[in-house]
Amino acid sequence: MKRDRFFVQVGRLLPALLLWLTGCANIPDEVRHLADPDTVVELADTPFYAQERYQCGPAALATVLAASDVAVDLEDLVSKVYIPGRRGSFQVELMAATRTSGRLPYVLDKSLSALVSELHAGRPVIVLQNLGVAAIPRWHYAVVVGLDGTSDTVALRSGTDKRRLTPTTLFLRTWERSNYWAMSVLRPGELPANVSRERYFGAVAGLEQVGMHSQAEASWNAALLKWPDDPVALFGLGNSQLHLGKPGDAEKAYRQLLAIRPDSSIASNNLAMALDRQGQHEQALALLHDALQRESDPELIAILRDTLTEIQPK
Repeated sequence: MKRDRFFVQVGRLLPALLLWLTGCANIPDEVRHLADPDTVVELADTPFYAQERYQCGPAALATVLAASDVAVDLEDLVSKVYIPGRRGSFQVELMAATRTSGRLPYVLDKSLSALVSELHAGRPVIVLQNLGVAAIPRWHYAVVVGLDGTSDTVALRSGTDKRRLTPTTLFLRTWERSNYWAMSVLRPGELPANVSRERYFGAVAGLEQVGMHSQAEASWNAALLKWPDDPVALFGLGNSQLHLGKPGDAEKAYRQLLAIRPDSSIASNNLAMALDRQGQHEQALALLHDALQRESDPELIAILRDTLTEIQPK
């Protein structure tokens, strides 16, 4: 039986971990606002992939992945994210393909300033627009590569246009219809310019769930530089290291977590796995027995018992 079955994944319990361990309307001012209205930024060297008919999603994703130094095969991306029956792509497919490309998809705050902050960090941003009207939508993915506050325009890689300049107000109207959806592509170990702890942790947990453990390890380490001793980040780091065959490193992460949250059964469970993989069987068994004595949650009790059954001498 695979031992990985019994140590608890971040993605499985992330919502609980965050508790246990830690159209025609006016464009809202908070969306439109720029800290500096004279901002001028453009990533002119951003690659360009012209879309084929209905395939703006793969073309936009190829653009941001290539800008993040990923070797892009456009036809492969088409097969991953384009849904012929819908003549388009959904955000979930774009995000999944980003993860399997070894990058972290991060959904931005709903504001121009969030876009500009990513541009200043050197990262173009995918946005979803509706170029039609509410009754007859025409959904379209484009890549924001620049913004000029002095001329009030947004520069896009869009469709077959390498550099489409769109008035900011028009851009905001079309972007508003997608509820201001925008996504940045992060290299392992990068943080977005304006980072939300919960959103970032959810994105890194997504890397874990698709087996990108080396990338997840780098991302959890980046999180710990931002939030030292964060219990969720320590838990995620230990999991990534355990997957990567680094039980000694994982032990350190779990022990650091238990120094903060000594009653955490999920940390005790995974620490027992790390100890067992280093040949410290008696310590692992004692840790599990102690956790079982104090735990009252039925789901966690079941996990601890399964791990105990797995690692005890046969």
